[in-house]
Amino acid sequence: MSTEAIDPRYVDIDQWPTALAVEAMLEGQMAAIAAIGSQTMAIAQAAEAAAARLGSQGRLVYVGAGTSGRVAVQDGVELYPTYNWPEDRLLFLMAGGLDALTQAAEGAEDDAGAARAAVAASHIGPHDVVIGVAASGRTPFTCAAIAAAHEAGALTVGVANNGATLLLEAADHGILAETGTEIIAGSTRMKAGTAQKAVLNILSTAIMLRMGLVYRGRMVNMRISNAKLRKRGEAMICDIAQVDQATAAQALDMAGQDIKLAVLIARGLDRQAAESQLAAHGDNLADAIGAAQGGA
Repeated sequence: MSTEAIDPRYVDIDQWPTALAVEAMLEGQMAAIAAIGSQTMAIAQAAEAAAARLGSQGRLVYVGAGTSGRVAVQDGVELYPTYNWPEDRLLFLMAGGLDALTQAAEGAEDDAGAARAAVAASHIGPHDVVIGVAASGRTPFTCAAIAAAHEAGALTVGVANNGATLLLEAADHGILAETGTEIIAGSTRMKAGTAQKAVLNILSTAIMLRMGLVYRGRMVNMRISNAKLRKRGEAMICDIAQVDQATAAQALDMAGQDIKLAVLIARGLDRQAAESQLAAHGDNLADAIGAAQGGA
């Protein structure tokens, strides 16, 4: 596997001046991002398929082991505060359990049986989207989970840093971030981990775009949980509905802190009419506004 190979350029890096070693590591990080360039279409296709599959009830399921699992969880946990993605529609299948996030349980990655059992216990099915991440592309836990999820009818996405591997072949959508050798051999938390994080950030954000949770570049489905986010929500309403701050604040209160509802209220609808308008258009603000304009 290229991610495990030793790069002769860096065999003496422990003897280099620290500044030179840091420069080399930074170059590696930039190369990791560049390695994703060929995968834009693969990511886009996976995102579109995922959004169509998830609908109003499907779950996003992240699967991984060790470093890759921690990177996957890091991406998923951001979706609730950022896009108000329901917590009951988010699931993490981590080799060794969630305790492995803070306590190394690297041996758990070999337990394919535990992965299949976790998929069965989670009742994963046709409405779900399962994203498996493994630098090697052959981690038994992750590959078994993707295979079991596919058999259960779920849409599956595999993210790996080595090509022609089981994970990419088993998934409905394979995304290869071919980062090659690491500056420190075997340390896939470096280039491989950086590329994984970028792929997952882009993939999950693209899914949220296609789910209608973004309007004109704004996170209109954001969960308002503090004063800073309240001000940000009011600013969105001001910009989108073209109203002053007082009107935006009042609309947000009437909408129960729901930005999309508040936009429609600020535009002149009462709460019941705004809720009906959003429901009729799949909770998509752009479609709801477009329909309202068309009927005007």
